[in-house]
Amino acid sequence: MSPTGTSPLGTSADSPRGLPRRRVLGTLASAVAAGPVLAACGAPSSGGTSDKPAPTALATKPSKPVTLNILDVAGNLALTQPIIDAFKAANPGYVSKITTTTGTAPELAPKVQAQQQAGNVQIQLVLTGTDGLSAGIQNGLWYDLKPYYATFFPDLMTNYQPSAASMATLAQDQGIELVWYPSGPLLEYDPAKVPNPPTTTDALLDWAKANPGRFQYAQPRNSGPGRTFLMGLPYLLGDSDPTDPTNGWSKTWAYLTELNKYAASYPSKTSATMTNIAQGTTHLMATTTGWYINPRALGTVPKSMRVAKFDSMTWVSDAQYGVIPKGVSNDELIAALRLLAFVLTPEQQAVTYDQGYFYPGPAVKDVSIDQAPAASRKTIATYGDPRFADWISGSPIKNSLPATAQVTAFDLWDKRIGSTK
Repeated sequence: MSPTGTSPLGTSADSPRGLPRRRVLGTLASAVAAGPVLAACGAPSSGGTSDKPAPTALATKPSKPVTLNILDVAGNLALTQPIIDAFKAANPGYVSKITTTTGTAPELAPKVQAQQQAGNVQIQLVLTGTDGLSAGIQNGLWYDLKPYYATFFPDLMTNYQPSAASMATLAQDQGIELVWYPSGPLLEYDPAKVPNPPTTTDALLDWAKANPGRFQYAQPRNSGPGRTFLMGLPYLLGDSDPTDPTNGWSKTWAYLTELNKYAASYPSKTSATMTNIAQGTTHLMATTTGWYINPRALGTVPKSMRVAKFDSMTWVSDAQYGVIPKGVSNDELIAALRLLAFVLTPEQQAVTYDQGYFYPGPAVKDVSIDQAPAASRKTIATYGDPRFADWISGSPIKNSLPATAQVTAFDLWDKRIGSTK
């Protein structure tokens, strides 16, 4: 979907918040301290095009408060809407208005590119996962933000926890990592229908054969659990190069081709798989830590559902980023950068524990669950799995594929697997 209206609690089609809404956590925050002043140079107007050069230096505050139109294609507002609201309240000198809309990752690049080609960029900030990030990098849509690190993000990389810092490199300085989690691949199941869940790839294939149409995952191009399952299989299967979907995934493509014979159809969004397991249409599905916790907390999926991990598992990290389309004005760029810096303060990072949607959530180091709002702590204690901490610490964690390889993997999956159903 690609809604054009604004919403006070915008939700992505691939976010649990696209299902029943929940009460937004309130938060109090102080303004971000201003950095050293740099001389402003000529600003591209809002009608700038994608080939307009980026300003080499920026002031630390806009010449007047601006409107920020934020597009979320990752469900990130589920984590950051309270933070955005707090930023607006604390920084009237930066923003006069903030609007939020939602869409899907496959729609992102064409939408932004069309605005840039028309010289009318109306989106000042995009909240995206690795999918939309990668598509924008491939198409040259985002500003290189590295020239502004010293002013707006001092010690950026050293402030991230190690695995998050590794994921931050995927942005190639064209985005700021806001939240991080080890993701999966995990399996969620109905214990009444699956008393002994599979814990190996062979066991999963055998289960799917014995229960045709009862295992499901969503299309990787627009699903966190779907792409995590896809990128995790090369490690589980012992492929020759888990980072090369073209030449290094022979075992993965063979496995998915065989699994395809017995798997259910592939929905375009993760929430559909949640609905299906809740309704009993499917009994077993790909999931992640956050997608296990949050829909159960919302009541969309019964609390009785359970989670399993693969033996000898390798976690595939996932992250969400803030990216800024080329063509926004200098004032808009400054305000967007200041908002992103605000999201990375420890007090605001604690809010991203949320109701477990991106569990754990914080990308910066030394932000514990004890710092999270009381509602977050209660949700995770009630709907999380106490084994998660040991599972995460006990297995290696690898990055998602980089931009070009990730787009290639999606294209290959669409052609070899998705198009056959």
